[in-house]
Amino acid sequence: MNELAPQLADFLPGGVLAAAADPRPNLVGMDRDDMAAALAPLGVEPYRVRQIFQWVYNRGVTSFDAMTNLSKALRAELDERFRIARLDVSDARISTDGTRKWLVRFPDRQEAETVFIPEPDRGTLCVSSQIGCTLTCSFCHTGTQKLVRNLTADEILGQLMLARDTLGEWPDSQVDRRLTNIVMMGMGEPLYNFDNVKKALRIAVDGEGISISWRKITLSTSGVVPMIRRAGEEIGVMLAISLHAVRDELRDVLVPINRKWPIAELLQACRDYPTGTNARRITFEYVMLKGVNDSDADARELARLLQGIPSKVNLIPFNPWPGTDYECSDAKRIERFADIVNKAGYVATVRTPRGRDILAACGQLKSESVRERRQKAS
Repeated sequence: MNELAPQLADFLPGGVLAAAADPRPNLVGMDRDDMAAALAPLGVEPYRVRQIFQWVYNRGVTSFDAMTNLSKALRAELDERFRIARLDVSDARISTDGTRKWLVRFPDRQEAETVFIPEPDRGTLCVSSQIGCTLTCSFCHTGTQKLVRNLTADEILGQLMLARDTLGEWPDSQVDRRLTNIVMMGMGEPLYNFDNVKKALRIAVDGEGISISWRKITLSTSGVVPMIRRAGEEIGVMLAISLHAVRDELRDVLVPINRKWPIAELLQACRDYPTGTNARRITFEYVMLKGVNDSDADARELARLLQGIPSKVNLIPFNPWPGTDYECSDAKRIERFADIVNKAGYVATVRTPRGRDILAACGQLKSESVRERRQKAS
């Protein structure tokens, strides 16, 4: 377990997850080496392992009977010993703007949320890496839900496979698909679940796996500085930084992890990011909070801080949630802020809020079951 990550035993009785009802190992979540090791006792040859890997991840089958280039005897033996399991869905909602949100339930009955955002030129899936979060960012609804545990590789991949199932986008040879991009921006801090996120994303970019270009995958972190270099070296997808403030005293409040790794250390890690180039610019996310971090001086300081970092800025209008005291900056203030950053030589775009009516917008995710339990208790 990553020494930086919170210990699961702190959040689960005994640190042990409930066993799944079906004891057969799930092939979803296994990489090539895992699958080869699991199938070795059956005498499955390497080329057959490769075919099975392709059936699971590239073709998206949910039954061994669909693996038509395998013998019936092998298919029957695989079905006896393994499963190809999908995530259970507790709730599914569609926003008036077409955004979809799924509340997925895991074998231990814990839940997390996944969001698909359709746009004219792309479709982005926002994937969760943890159940809850430890970061307690004051403007974020997810931060009000305590961390329960990390998601496993199969639970991370399962969100992507669920979306493809729902959208009817198997097999991988299909063109003009709606799901084109993945962002690790859902519930949790991905770099506090490094090993499982790495494993899932490497299967996602595998040409014989889910086969999504690494340029279409973005990992967002609130600033786990010691893990940023490893992310560049070992995962290699696009990087986004949840910055949200240009002064340490304010970021300490908005993003409390800043007390451990302040802005100067975070930005130095970005300058040292192994794959940071003009072709692979780092995205800096900045939520616009009325009267808090949206002044002209803040915009000018942001541009100054980003000097020497191949970067772009994503301005996020604050999305309200029950109980928050923050308000979204006015449209003209956001436009003025963007104009200052753009004139300083950086691309600053304003994210269009999506899925607000189903609490699926940025910063609004929180397990529905948690909300319901609290409502019943009140």
